[in-house]
Amino acid sequence: MIHWNVSPALFEIGGFSPRWYGLCFAFGFVVAYWILREKVFRKEAYKIEDLDSLLMHTILGTVIGARLGHCLFYEPEYYLHHPLKILFIWEGGLASHGGTAGVLVSTYLFLRKHTQYTWTWLVDRMCLVIGFVAGMIRVGNVMNSEIYGKPTNLPWAFVFERVDQIPRHPTQLYEALSYFAIFVFLQIYWMRAKHIGKGAVFGWFFILVFTSRFFLEFTKEAQASFEIEWPIKMGQILSIPFVLAGLYFVLKSRKLEDTRAPSGHQKKRKKSKKS
Repeated sequence: MIHWNVSPALFEIGGFSPRWYGLCFAFGFVVAYWILREKVFRKEAYKIEDLDSLLMHTILGTVIGARLGHCLFYEPEYYLHHPLKILFIWEGGLASHGGTAGVLVSTYLFLRKHTQYTWTWLVDRMCLVIGFVAGMIRVGNVMNSEIYGKPTNLPWAFVFERVDQIPRHPTQLYEALSYFAIFVFLQIYWMRAKHIGKGAVFGWFFILVFTSRFFLEFTKEAQASFEIEWPIKMGQILSIPFVLAGLYFVLKSRKLEDTRAPSGHQKKRKKSKKS
């Protein structure tokens, strides 16, 4: 087994103590931004300024959605009685399902300002990189010794010494590895598939991420006391609609044009060059 007692803070100087979680979160978004900038926006001749706006929308949507998701789904009674505590995000409490919903809302708000993009064009390309961000966030959970698994005697069990002395499933690493694998798979799928209908990448992302999340929840400790007596956890219940949505988009995409086909924006640029 592996004894884990890493401090959540990188270092501390006076009152300044940057956290591993924040570093992992930021690194995930930096890499995702770079991929979209170099492989999508520059390649398809879109403005980098639009990507900057998309980045800010996505970060805000992730944080706000994840916080509200945790407060509403896991501790609603407490936060309804202490609504100001919702703002105390540094105390912990983020839910990935809420973060996903927040990103969808922020994408809608982005498209209201940037009408040259279609929804399927945008979400297909965003889902190429979101798996990497999600994986880095789970690495941050490892550094915080949080969202750990049930007791186990497996040789790779972690003893999170900041929690207790019980060997447990490192469910954060299970999720991180699954999200990194999904990230790699979608990159290969994007490059090698002969035809990818509009919305297919978005659909496969939802199917793969939330199916893996559903099964990995069986190794995870309950995140709220009310889950203990439930046959399945809140995270599994919330995953089901996302899986169904993914199936819908994959099936629908088979009848649609290839999402990698030149957009109207690119066609206009080609015509202007010829003229």
